Amino acid sequence: MRQRLCRICMVWHDVESWPPKCVSIRSSARSDDLPVPNVITDSIEPVQSMADGRYYSSKAALRATYKPSGNPQGESYIEVGNEATKPYTPPQPKIETAGIDAALHKAVARYERGERVTS
Repeated sequence: MRQRLCRICMVWHDVESWPPKCVSIRSSARSDDLPVPNVITDSIEPVQSMADGRYYSSKAALRATYKPSGNPQGESYIEVGNEATKPYTPPQPKIETAGIDAALHKAVARYERGERVTS
């Protein structure tokens, strides 16, 4: 016999004989109570095309400017978004000054002792 905790009445029930009062009917559309399909429209707020500089309020018309036929140079464009990004700069390596100081003191001490490099 398997039992589970009911989230409605907070009592343990047998899984095979679940009480009808504790059966919840969940909506298939989690974000909305109305069972309607998701509709994607063609209209957008006016956006400037980077291909020709004009403003468009239709996604299809905007994307048509990206095609080679709509571009005088014959190039095609890729739609990536409108976020302004900074160029990537790799992080600078951390310099360990303690090691540099120790090597410098060692070299000065060897020089003062009279050690010289001969080639």
